[in-house]
Amino acid sequence: MSQVCDILGRDKKLFFDDLNMESKNSDIKSDVNLIADFTEYNPLHNGHFHCMKTAKHMFPESLFVAIVPGLFERSGRGIPYILPREIRAEIAISVGADIVVEGPPMGIMGSGQYSLCLCKMFKNLNTDYIPRGYKPLDGFDEILKRINMGHHIAPRPYKIIDKTTGEIILKDKLEEDNYVITSFSNSLSKIGFDYTNKFIFVERIEGVSGTLIRESIQRDNFDDVVDMMPSKTIEVLKREIKNDSIIYGIRDVESILNTANNFNFNELAGLNLFNDKLAENIIKNRPYSSLEELEKAILHGFSSHFHQRVLSILENPIPKKTISDYIDKYPSNIRILGYKNKECLEKFEKKVNNENISLFNGLKDC
Repeated sequence: MSQVCDILGRDKKLFFDDLNMESKNSDIKSDVNLIADFTEYNPLHNGHFHCMKTAKHMFPESLFVAIVPGLFERSGRGIPYILPREIRAEIAISVGADIVVEGPPMGIMGSGQYSLCLCKMFKNLNTDYIPRGYKPLDGFDEILKRINMGHHIAPRPYKIIDKTTGEIILKDKLEEDNYVITSFSNSLSKIGFDYTNKFIFVERIEGVSGTLIRESIQRDNFDDVVDMMPSKTIEVLKREIKNDSIIYGIRDVESILNTANNFNFNELAGLNLFNDKLAENIIKNRPYSSLEELEKAILHGFSSHFHQRVLSILENPIPKKTISDYIDKYPSNIRILGYKNKECLEKFEKKVNNENISLFNGLKDC
C-alpha cells in the first residue's frame, strides 16, 4: 500500500507541474523517421512484441518510440497496472524500443479524452508511422483501407461512419482493439493531423491470454504462459514479485473512502465522468467503511468498467474543469521513461515538435 500511496502522491505533483507548464512547440524538420506505438504493456507480451517487430522490420532505420501510460498507474479500464510505468518501459527498451515516453493518465479520463491526448502526442512527436494491432472482421478491411487513404472515420453506437464521404461503412459494434483504431482516426482528424499512409495495421496473433498471464503473476507460476511473453518480461516479473513491487489491484482505499464520505455535492458532481445523479447517490448512501459498500452506490455507466473508473477518480479527485485544461495543453511536457542510448535520445530530441522534454525520476542511460 505504501508504494501505491507514494506513486499517487508523486504523480499528482507531476500532473499539476505539467498543467502549470507553458507549452513550447516548434516546427522542426528532421530526416529521422519515427514510429510511435501506443500500448499499455500490462505486461508486454508476444502480441505487443509481434507488432513492434513488424513495424521495425518494415522501417528498420526508424526510431521506435513507445507511448506508455501514464500518471496514476490506472488503465483505460480504471484498474491498477501490474507494474509501474518505469518498469514497463525497462521491458520495452530491452526487447527493441529506442525511446519510451509517458502517455496520458488513462484511468481518470474517458476513452474519448485519452484518445485525443494520445493523438496530440502523435502530433507532438512528429510521427511518421503508427503501428496498431487489429482483429480481422468482415468489412473491417474496408475501414482500414479508408483510414490509410486519410479519410475521417468516426465510431458511433453500433455503426462506423466515413465522415469524408458521409457513408455508413459498417453497422456493428467493434471490439476494443478495432474500436481504438477508429477512435484514433476520429481524434487525429479533429486536431488536423494528416495520417494518410501512416498506420501500420498488424493482425493480432493467437495464443496470448491476458487473463492467464495475470493469473500466473498472482500465483508466481509462469509454466502455463511461458510461450506468451518474451523471456525478459518473465524475468522482470519474477524480480518484481520477489521485491513485492507488483501493484496490480492495489488501491489507496483510505483516499477513495475519504473522498466519497467527505466531498460535498458540488465537489463530487464536478469530478471527471461524474454527473448529478451519481453524486447524489454516493451522498445518499454514505458513510462507507469499505470499497464493497461504496461500489454498491456507484450507478451503472456507459461501459462495463465504469465502476473501476469511478474508483480511480475518487482515488485521484481532480475536477473535470482541471482535466479539460490539462487536455487543452497536452502534452505540455514530454517525459521520457527510458531510452536505448544517448544516440537515440539525441535523434529523438531533434525530431519532436515539443521543446519541453524531461527525463523521468533521475533517469540515466539504460
